[in-house]
Amino acid sequence: MAGGSQPYALGPGEGRFIDLGEFGMTVKASDAETAGVVSVLEADEPPGFGLPIHVHHDCAEAFYVLAGEYTMFLEDEELVCPAGSFIFIPQGARHGFRVGQVPSQKLNFYFPASMIGYFDELAAALRRDDVRDDDLADIAAAHAMEIVGPPSERYV
Repeated sequence: MAGGSQPYALGPGEGRFIDLGEFGMTVKASDAETAGVVSVLEADEPPGFGLPIHVHHDCAEAFYVLAGEYTMFLEDEELVCPAGSFIFIPQGARHGFRVGQVPSQKLNFYFPASMIGYFDELAAALRRDDVRDDDLADIAAAHAMEIVGPPSERYV
């Protein structure tokens, strides 16, 4: 096979879980499985949860909403995206999201594969009692992610 990747399949609930406290991510595909082409994470998030506006400097990102509803902030636009919605964010574009009124689930795709290390490091940091906002910003920067907007009211 080109690039060393092999075909594989994961069933419902399969994949490596990353516990982020109030929400979790399940790794469905990593750079190792896809020879760096894409990473895919499944996110389960509570109502009102969201990320600050940010930029990925090393990858494009896409979301597919599986259940619930997300308000997406894309550059200067705000869009409500119910289950079945697909969102594409080019590398370098400002974006963020907020979960709607019910628990919601989405797939996150990163092209080329990235961000799994970010969520692993974030999970480790959140287990510490002394984690600071600066620590979270340092983790983001180490993964070519820049926070450019105000934090969400319910972000880690």
